[in-house]
Amino acid sequence: MSYELHYWPTIQGRGEFVRLALEAAGAPYVDVARGAEEAGRGVPAMLRVLQDPALAHPPFAPPFLKDGPVLVGQTAVILQYLAPTLKLVGRSEQARIWTQQIQLTIADMVSEAHDTHHPVGAGLYYEDQKPEALRRAAGFCRERLPRFLQWFESIVVRNPAGPRHLVGGKLSYADLSLFQLVEGLRYAFPNATQRALAKTPHVVQLHDRVAALPRVAAYLKSERRLPFNEQGIFRRYPELDLA
Repeated sequence: MSYELHYWPTIQGRGEFVRLALEAAGAPYVDVARGAEEAGRGVPAMLRVLQDPALAHPPFAPPFLKDGPVLVGQTAVILQYLAPTLKLVGRSEQARIWTQQIQLTIADMVSEAHDTHHPVGAGLYYEDQKPEALRRAAGFCRERLPRFLQWFESIVVRNPAGPRHLVGGKLSYADLSLFQLVEGLRYAFPNATQRALAKTPHVVQLHDRVAALPRVAAYLKSERRLPFNEQGIFRRYPELDLA
C-alpha cells in the first residue's frame, strides 16, 4: 500500500523534506494534491481530508501523511513516524531523539528563512513589508545563517561514527533535510550562503554525498522535483541577499 502525501502542488515547501525521505528510501507514495481531480485527487481531495469534521485529530495544515488509518501532520513528526520503517533513523532511543532534535533545529532555520520575506505577517504580500524584510534579512544573512550552519558543521565533525553523516554511521532523515536546507539557502541567498558554506566544508561534503545517492540523484532529475519559486519558503529576492 502506498503512503498518501498531502501538500500544495506548485511548491516544494515543507512537504519536500518528507518527499525526499520517501524518494531516498524508494517507498511507494502518492502525491495526492498533484493528481487529477477526476481521479479523486488534486487540491480538493487534500482539502476534504484537512477539513473533515469527523477527524478526532485533524492536522493543522499541509504537509500531512496518510498511512492507512493513521494520519500524521507536521513535517518533523511525519519524518519521525516514517523513519523506522524507511530505515532512516538509528535503533537506539538516543539516536532517535538526537535525529529529531536536529530536524527541529532545521525547522527553526526554515522558519527564520521564511520570515526574511514575511517578517510582519504571512497574510501580507512581500511588497507590503519590504523595509521590515530588509532589516530582518540583514540579521539573518550576517548572523543567523552562519550561526546555524556552524552548528551543523560542529555536529558533523563531532559524530563519533565519523563525519559522513549527522547521526551514526548511516543515512538518516536529518541528512536528507540538511541537504534540502542547503539547497533552499543557495537558491534564496546565494551570496550569503556561499560565504557561510566556505567555513563549513563538512556540511558541503554531506550535501554533495546526499545529492549523489542514486535514488536522490534520479529524483532531482525527474519532473517530480519542482523548481524553487517565489511562492515557497525559500524565495530569491536579490535585495535580501546581504552577503
